Amino acid sequence: MTTDENSLQAAVPQDDLRLEKFLPYRLSVLSNRVSNAIAQAYGTRFELTIPAWRVMAILGRFPDLSAADLVEQTAMDKVAISRAVSSLFKNDYISRSEDPSDRRRQVLNLTELGREVYERIVPLAQQYENDLMSSLSPEERQQLDSIIEKLMDRAQAWADRGLID
Repeated sequence: MTTDENSLQAAVPQDDLRLEKFLPYRLSVLSNRVSNAIAQAYGTRFELTIPAWRVMAILGRFPDLSAADLVEQTAMDKVAISRAVSSLFKNDYISRSEDPSDRRRQVLNLTELGREVYERIVPLAQQYENDLMSSLSPEERQQLDSIIEKLMDRAQAWADRGLID
């Protein structure tokens, strides 16, 4: 066992786990509630699942990504990305082409229809975010952003060291 693993184990109290107070669980529940609320606004109308929308949202900002790039960007598993990409192809929301700089690599992009859908959903997603964030003061928003960045950095450090998958 490494020193880092010992430190992690030493930091965990030996009493019962209170799931309702366990940060990873709370973050997951919050994420699911927010994602599901937004998905209700676009899911049925555009035949999009939450993973499919996430893929579109990434491709809307960062074109010419491979499926492997999407896995890294979204932290979603390969199967979820594969299913999302398949459904987006079926709906003609994305296209696949050969990367001109590396012919072995296939890149994904929004189609014209995909771009139109993306541009219709973004304002809806932003409205939900604005409404959610309106429950916080400007100082709390800044603190939340800072805290999330710190937690993301720590989680990434764990992943980089192989402490988490």
